[in-house]
Amino acid sequence: MYHKVSGAILRRLIDISGPKAVLTDDESKEKYARDETIGLAHRPEVVVKPGNSREIMEILRLVHKENIPLTPRGLGTGLSGGAVPVHGGIVLSCERMDRIREIDRDNLMVITEPGIITGHLQQTVEAEGLFYPPDPASLDSCSIGGNVAEGAGGTRAVRYGTTKDYVQGLKMVLPDGTMIETGGKVVKDVTGYNLTQLIVGSEGTLAVVTRITLRLIPLPTYRLDLLVAFGSVERATQTVSDIIGARIVPTAIEFMESKCFGLAEGFIKRKLSHRNAAAHLLITLDENHPEGLEKSRDRIGEICEKNEAHDILVATTSTARERMWEGRKCMFEAANHVGGMYKSLDVVVPRSFIPKLVKEIDIVSESHGITAMSFGHAGDGNVHVLLFKGDLSDKNWNRQIDEVQRRVYNQTVSLGGKITAEHGIGVLRKPYLSMNLDSNHINMLKRLKSAFDPKNILNPGKVFDM
Repeated sequence: MYHKVSGAILRRLIDISGPKAVLTDDESKEKYARDETIGLAHRPEVVVKPGNSREIMEILRLVHKENIPLTPRGLGTGLSGGAVPVHGGIVLSCERMDRIREIDRDNLMVITEPGIITGHLQQTVEAEGLFYPPDPASLDSCSIGGNVAEGAGGTRAVRYGTTKDYVQGLKMVLPDGTMIETGGKVVKDVTGYNLTQLIVGSEGTLAVVTRITLRLIPLPTYRLDLLVAFGSVERATQTVSDIIGARIVPTAIEFMESKCFGLAEGFIKRKLSHRNAAAHLLITLDENHPEGLEKSRDRIGEICEKNEAHDILVATTSTARERMWEGRKCMFEAANHVGGMYKSLDVVVPRSFIPKLVKEIDIVSESHGITAMSFGHAGDGNVHVLLFKGDLSDKNWNRQIDEVQRRVYNQTVSLGGKITAEHGIGVLRKPYLSMNLDSNHINMLKRLKSAFDPKNILNPGKVFDM
């Protein structure tokens, strides 16, 4: 049984982090009660915003001793309820810890605190001629710490990988207040178990990360972007397979089916190019030599024409690129802007199975009177799905949405896929975890959780129930 935050504990929190960093007013508690998951909110008893690792150590020692649940939080842009304090207690927000500690040009590394905005980190290292590739859609509002907790991906994963591929070392505080450091600026390290990668994607259930060492690469010199319109989702996704089969690995290959276009247009307040197409592919290429870029562009153009592309638009300036990508990158914001109830899925299959999965999603959703919109990362098989309540009554929605999700997840698993690729399990997908992992697997995860957090005070209620 968890304990409440007493007056004595509140005073101790103020002693640790200062009165301005401890929030108990209703407005603050309401703000930190939710992330970007629609329809999910739980108020904390108190919000604490520590300024350094030492404060986090003291806070965790306190909550461990007093048996109070604590939910770590980045900037609250998650889509699985991972930062929602489902057991109340304390929300520990790392937003004040937003400094870049070091950019090491010689070793191609950056050391940063967890609260820095991902887009700001990218801009800072790019000014030094360096490149941090992971780019989640919310990069201008999400934090690096949140990216590490969720194992965030993004559009460039097809070529460059995801957050986990760049985390070289961590400083973290365990649930009992113990500080440990893993990894570092070295490229190779098999000194003991790889705790660094265990923490990446652990959704704040094992430790609170206070400092992150990230690998960088040289900034590519040349870039261009293509928007390709197709008459069917099948032709668009066949093009993706053909591009990879031709040994071309673009930086990004994204897709949107036509049902997404109106939602995006309502948010950005303009019409998309080729909005009458059945599907769009958005392709990014980058190279260090213009000849290589032109060769890849021309070969991709040939493949698109073979697959009956309606047209190919090319963007080479930053302004043109931003306009081209605006519709794709706004999808979750656009869904929230519309309001009302919806669910988001984050499934992943081998990329050649995307057409089959999207077709099944349409069949399932239509049979239940639910509107589905599919888009996402065609280059790595990651399909995001928005399921809208529409005109269904609350009763019918609540009765049918679980069945829709289960049918989509069953189809995903049957195709060799996973129920989440980059958004995490959190609260939203917890009821479906056993559809993808057997009992032995889940029991091993629970044993790991118990080894790190025997009192189950760190982000309880996420991923699975203990």
